[in-house]
Amino acid sequence: MPLSDCGTVHIVGAGLAGLAAAVRLSGLARTIVVHEATLQPGGRCRSFQDAATGMMIDNGTHLLLSGNDAALSYAAAIGSRSDLIGPAEAEFSFVDIADGARWTVRFSGGRIPWWVFDKDRRVPQTGVADYLALAPLIWTKGDKPIGTIMNCAGPLFDRFIGPILLAALNISPRDGSSKLAAALLRETIVMGGKACRPLLARDGIGNVFIEPALRYLRGRATISLQDELRAIEFSSGSATRLDFTTGSITLGRGDAVILAVPPYIATALLPGLQAPTQFRGIVNAHFRADPPTRSPAMLGVLNGTCEWIFAKRGHISVTVSDASRLFDIPKAELAQQIWNEVAAITGLSATLPPWQLVRERRATFAATPEQNALRPGPQTPWRNVYLAGDWTATGLPATVEGAVRSGYRAADLVSRALQDAA
Repeated sequence: MPLSDCGTVHIVGAGLAGLAAAVRLSGLARTIVVHEATLQPGGRCRSFQDAATGMMIDNGTHLLLSGNDAALSYAAAIGSRSDLIGPAEAEFSFVDIADGARWTVRFSGGRIPWWVFDKDRRVPQTGVADYLALAPLIWTKGDKPIGTIMNCAGPLFDRFIGPILLAALNISPRDGSSKLAAALLRETIVMGGKACRPLLARDGIGNVFIEPALRYLRGRATISLQDELRAIEFSSGSATRLDFTTGSITLGRGDAVILAVPPYIATALLPGLQAPTQFRGIVNAHFRADPPTRSPAMLGVLNGTCEWIFAKRGHISVTVSDASRLFDIPKAELAQQIWNEVAAITGLSATLPPWQLVRERRATFAATPEQNALRPGPQTPWRNVYLAGDWTATGLPATVEGAVRSGYRAADLVSRALQDAA
């Protein structure tokens, strides 16, 4: 049974949270080992070569905003910040399938929301007073369903706030956590256009957040694949042994463990851990087709199966949040249903091009007030075990920004503990 080197940090899980923790810790004079249960790092942020379409596609299309400071600092640290691209201004384009209406919401650059006073920039059929109605949600105290805080109807909600919250929370906004929605809005819309510019991965999410991190960590950390943690032994308030499929490791006094795994795995490993128990699914559809010239990089869709259409180089992707209703539809039927809407919106042929569907039943925790209250912090009852993941209590929904923050936070706690022990 090998003995861990003194001061080794074992990060379990090579998803975004785990890799962010490893990058954050890489400057320490400590041994860092990242253990990944699967053959490919990245978790929900990975990209892969798909045989059906012949394309490199994302497991899920992840949107960032220019105010996501942790995610952007992570990308800068691993050298991939320039691969996140977006419009020069903060703008969001929409189309309503029901009547064919199209509009673009364009934020002003600073924190003063001048755009609200310009009918050509704000949401159609809204007035200045409609935006004041957001104040009870933005400054809400406690945590209640959003539907009890504000009116979840009307042009502003239907044509902008609702779609944004659905995408961020991955749950019907009426049922979603007002606390999480408020945090999101305060960090983005309240901060003005400089914090709201949408950013997308130019060549795939894995090429921004995963592959560059793996390159960065070469020589700084060990990445051990197909190395699943099966059990943890505890004694005197600390983890003492990690049992992996590849063997067991006895932990020394200066060692630490960061569990960056899904909540249902963390609860199986840590006795008595409280964590979210309900989840929501996401459907991502990918089509090998050239988007029409001047298509917006990201288009919100109302009154359809599609919710967001992403125009990329040589292919089109569609994301549907809170998509459990779609999971029992045969894949080919669902792909055609989604493509029919894409074709109607873009003017492309209704003939189904090469396609792939990615359906994740447990993509995120259910962002209700009740489930949000179950999210644990980064520390555990065991002094050398820490938690990371977008399902932990980051204060944000299950987003890229939340995942990176959780990894950074766990890494900072480990760093402080190692310094105190030195």
